[in-house]
Amino acid sequence: MAKKATKKKTEEEPLKLFYIFYNQERWDNWLKTLAESSFEADPKSDEMPEGFRILDGFSVDITIEVLKILKLYQNKRFSQNEALDKLAAVEAIVMSAPPKGDLEELVEILQLPKLVLFGGSRKYISGEFDKDIKTLVKTGRAQIDKDMELALETASNIGAAVIDGAACCGKYVKDDLENPTLFDEWLIECERMNEAMTSLKNFDESTGDDD
Repeated sequence: MAKKATKKKTEEEPLKLFYIFYNQERWDNWLKTLAESSFEADPKSDEMPEGFRILDGFSVDITIEVLKILKLYQNKRFSQNEALDKLAAVEAIVMSAPPKGDLEELVEILQLPKLVLFGGSRKYISGEFDKDIKTLVKTGRAQIDKDMELALETASNIGAAVIDGAACCGKYVKDDLENPTLFDEWLIECERMNEAMTSLKNFDESTGDDD
């Protein structure tokens, strides 16, 4: 009986080792694809230029890969410290200094919303966050022009609540699309986090599901 229990434990524990998270090679490949893409609009098409579509895909890819770490933490595959270490490793890649030249501004545009992705993820892991989305959005809008760091803290709180299962933030963004602020950009990222968590509902049901 003891042998069976030991064998079962041995089979269960290595599961988390099969997951490959965001790495430098993946980041570099995205940058290479961006560098080779055209950002010129086609006058005969209503579609977004290829480069911006790729940039959008780049952004979604990062959000999903980060939230896979949170899903594994929720499912107790990672301890608090393990989840924070995995998160920090991805953040170091994504928030590194952008390459000089044509891609610099594009990468900075990509990075700004990710401040709330990483901030919200850390807050969720710490367990210290408020869940009153409506009040948080109102507070953040009042803060953004006065104290960006404080507004980011509020947006990160919203991000943590979203990871925890709260619905946000499309309806709040639509209220002020004509004059969007950086706080609105963070709310859009929170909405993407919401969509990603939904898409990851069945993630971690089979070993090595890292796509």
